[in-house]
Amino acid sequence: MTTSNTLLSAAVAALTTFSTVLTAGELSGNLSLEGRLFFNDPAYPGQTENGGFSIGFQPEYKHKWGDDKQQFTFSPFLRLDSVDNERTHGDIRRLDYFKSQGDWEFQIGIDKKFWGVTESQHLVDIINQTDGIEGLDGEEKLGQPMIRATRLTETGSVDLFVLPYFRERTFAGKSGRFRLPLIIDVDAATFESSRKEKHVDYALRWSGSNDKIDWGLSYFDGTSRDPDLLPGLKNGADVLVPHYAQIRQLGVNLQYTGEATIWKFEGIHRRRDDDGSHYNAAVGGFEHTLPGFESGAELGLLAEYHYDSRGDVASAPFQNDLFVGGRLALNDENSSELLAGAIVDLGDGSTSLRLEGSRRLGNSLKLNVEAQILTGVKEDNPVNAFAVDDYIQLELQKFF
Repeated sequence: MTTSNTLLSAAVAALTTFSTVLTAGELSGNLSLEGRLFFNDPAYPGQTENGGFSIGFQPEYKHKWGDDKQQFTFSPFLRLDSVDNERTHGDIRRLDYFKSQGDWEFQIGIDKKFWGVTESQHLVDIINQTDGIEGLDGEEKLGQPMIRATRLTETGSVDLFVLPYFRERTFAGKSGRFRLPLIIDVDAATFESSRKEKHVDYALRWSGSNDKIDWGLSYFDGTSRDPDLLPGLKNGADVLVPHYAQIRQLGVNLQYTGEATIWKFEGIHRRRDDDGSHYNAAVGGFEHTLPGFESGAELGLLAEYHYDSRGDVASAPFQNDLFVGGRLALNDENSSELLAGAIVDLGDGSTSLRLEGSRRLGNSLKLNVEAQILTGVKEDNPVNAFAVDDYIQLELQKFF
């Protein structure tokens, strides 16, 4: 057999194997149409006047084999935005191989891992970088390259993470809303580590449950996901330049589930390597479910207090704040839910009012609504940059 025939046979065999694997797996995902309307004129030159539209697409391919002890998953993400070029972006949310063997689990690739229990802020959640152009609440995350080894125990698990590559935070562009007065020059980002984004981070977490108590203890050593924004120049114009320091963080999350009340707590101690500075932060509170209505609907009352030992010096918006809200679940066939709440700065009275709701429409459609209004915001409050960005957002998702 000639060399060309050998190569052709190998290529055909590879394509056949790939086709077999592809057809053996499951393909799912969603396509979304999102529209935003802002109630006020923009604060800064170049920003969009009143809103815009975007399309989001996130498929997921998953293939399991070996009695479901091995799994391959691929989930890319793409958004096309009509206003902000920076918000038109793509990411790999997940691309990994997973294997389970006895009391051990192993994973290599790209994935998202969530740590935390509280509603209004997730202090201990540090594995993934925030996708800052997806929303104001910071809930959306970028995929993180990782190697994970997990030892399963009778009450929980111990996870060891090796994170070989760092993801920089994304920020709105000049035309986008939810941005600071100065443009953030992500291309000029600096790092404390000489290896920059190739610095290898590590994380360790012990988590589990015992009767009504769930806990998590974590340690992180690596590049901070929260950049300092330092003054700089680009083409003669003032800009902000992200700087990523090296940090070490201890975290704890606790949850006690009673008959009608769930108590929640998250706390961290973080230290910077460059100047040795450190601080403590915590958020804790409860969710109390009222007796059920005749219709089957449930109403939960929420309250959480935020503390940061840095006080007003902190760049984060939660130093001495109170969150109060309510969650209404109709428990109907359309899974209708509504969450409404307010975060009040107990120091200066600045208030953020927020609403989130969702309802399924048939078997494959879902309508999501989101709105936020800032009121009484003082000039020196960290959220003052977004003081006029009150908005309502509607999203229609098609699942397949």
